[in-house]
Amino acid sequence: MDNFKRTLITTALPYANGPVHIGHLAGVYVPADIYVRYLRLKGEDAIMIGGSDEHGVPITLKAKNEGVTPQDIVDRYHGIIKKSFEDFGITFDVYSRTTAETHYKTASDFFKTLYDKGEFVEKESDQYYDEEAKQFLADRYITGTCPHCGNEGAYGDQCESCGTSLNATDLKNPVSVISGSTPTIKKTKHWYLPLDKHEPFLKQWILEDHKEWKANVYGQCKSWIDLGLQPRAVSRDLNWGVPVPVEGADGKVLYVWFDAPIGYISATKELTPEWEKYWKSEDTRMLHFIGKDNIVFHCIVFPAMLKAEGSYILPENVPANEFLNLEGDKISTSRNWAVWLHEYLEEFKDQQDVLRYTLAANAPETKDNDFTWKDFQARNNNELVAILGNFVNRSVVLTHKYYNGKIPAMSAVVEDFDTESLNEIAAIVAKVQTALDQFRFREAIKEMMNLARLGNKYLADTEPWKLIKTDEERVKTIMYVSLQITANLAVLMEPFIPFSAAKLQKMLNLEGCTWDDLGRTDLLPAGHEVNKPELLFAKIEDETIQKQLDKLEATKTANEVAAKTVTPAKENISFEDFTKMDVRIGTILEAEKVAKTKKLLKLLVDTGIDQRTVVSGIAEFYNPEDIVGKQVSILVNLAPRKIRGIESQGMILMAEDADGRLVFIQPSEEVKPGSEVR
Repeated sequence: MDNFKRTLITTALPYANGPVHIGHLAGVYVPADIYVRYLRLKGEDAIMIGGSDEHGVPITLKAKNEGVTPQDIVDRYHGIIKKSFEDFGITFDVYSRTTAETHYKTASDFFKTLYDKGEFVEKESDQYYDEEAKQFLADRYITGTCPHCGNEGAYGDQCESCGTSLNATDLKNPVSVISGSTPTIKKTKHWYLPLDKHEPFLKQWILEDHKEWKANVYGQCKSWIDLGLQPRAVSRDLNWGVPVPVEGADGKVLYVWFDAPIGYISATKELTPEWEKYWKSEDTRMLHFIGKDNIVFHCIVFPAMLKAEGSYILPENVPANEFLNLEGDKISTSRNWAVWLHEYLEEFKDQQDVLRYTLAANAPETKDNDFTWKDFQARNNNELVAILGNFVNRSVVLTHKYYNGKIPAMSAVVEDFDTESLNEIAAIVAKVQTALDQFRFREAIKEMMNLARLGNKYLADTEPWKLIKTDEERVKTIMYVSLQITANLAVLMEPFIPFSAAKLQKMLNLEGCTWDDLGRTDLLPAGHEVNKPELLFAKIEDETIQKQLDKLEATKTANEVAAKTVTPAKENISFEDFTKMDVRIGTILEAEKVAKTKKLLKLLVDTGIDQRTVVSGIAEFYNPEDIVGKQVSILVNLAPRKIRGIESQGMILMAEDADGRLVFIQPSEEVKPGSEVR
């Protein structure tokens, strides 16, 4: 840990409008728990902080739809999430929530400190106001017609049909979600954190001082900084959240992105009166475990907040992961395309470690990865059962069979293979430690399993069940070596699969071992007695997996049925209106992703008339390099509009299939760019 005396680990606060799923676990909580268990096993001062993020518009919308209060929603899901984490073995030192009294005071005080120091910029802006409800409307409280694709259910911040980012004032026929009335526009005042002011510091601190950060984290930060940072509002007009603690801020709360990371501080305050040593001491190392959608907030925005406040340390590393998909499709809470943790714990009772192992072994560390039930089954049956479980069971069973459960002394009959196998224990432990120190959890758990492979191969090659009839002295050595590998496994497993590790340690009567004990070849001394063997893992049958696949198939079918619901035809237009549309066939010459967006591509299209730039919300369905050369239909006489600072000069026409996938409308054979669509 270099000069650090302690480690503060924070984990992204799950949003309390639904349960936790395997994507959350793979991206954040399994790697964080592995790491903090590893540090504790080393005897280091390490704490892990978590909690539920309970403010924001989606929670208020869910409450409105269900006819309950926002507090009812967060109470329900905070309880589900907290219990799921506990049952799964995620060892938070504290798991708090942002509706806690301590958090309200901490967040208010933090804002007030920055406010008093003049760290905010006050600005007025136009915002929709619901005259009937007597309140300003957040973007998600407004729906209307998308000015780009005509979708009549677009939100005030984004059209989910074409993927275009919007300002609420861009919508046609805007409607308040609260009252159904047409909103008016009023001036409103908000406070902004001037990220542009902190840009020189962030550029030096990240791009120069932290080049060791993971490539995906460093790259996203560099992209944001290179584009130039802009002031970001820290308040919004809403009645659910931490009230802005200054005069003239009635009806305004702290924006959830500002409020939530302060939750790490308030949770630490709840944990210990010595919280400042974890947040304000230079000999503390702070690590943020998050998913890639939170990189900007934890690497740019939150550090800017902490720097502006002046007394807090900054994160030493942010080992963010990419996303985990499910059976080849993106996990989606709205489509119920997920494996929910609380359901898994019910349906796979006492099999937490199987999921922990699978998610760690398949972690999306450098790119998005895929969870499949068949892979889950294979890792359990072929690795946990056939390798680790098989080796441990053989070692303990043979010890009881030959020596009444007592560890034999290593005899004088020792071969090079025995010594090499014992020496290999320390070598594997060193590889695990190196991988963990560098946040490479897939590699670390692979090396852990390699220790089980070493033991399994050692027993298979020496075959003590055959030698016992002819060479009992040799068998004593073999069993001694096997049991030392088993004992080291029992300790090494603890960060990764803690339930199985505890079971094995109990089986071996092995207590009080630390990381420093790993590599020793006398963890179980001669004469030490072990308990009766128990199976660590059970085979998972095809029927169990098929049940899960059928469950997902039913979800997919339900989504398809919902998607196939035919949208009613829009009102008739005149022939003259139709003839005003100038649709041509164009050819895509260039394509690239738009920075800071998930859905937008910037295209250069040869329209036959000219070459023009078009911003299109198709990045979820097409890679830029795959669509260069494709012919498309383009509306060429659409008024230009700036999207994310890029002037878009037209619209690509797409068809949306039953799965929500966007498909190009193309000629059946290649035609000359500029050909009119009639």
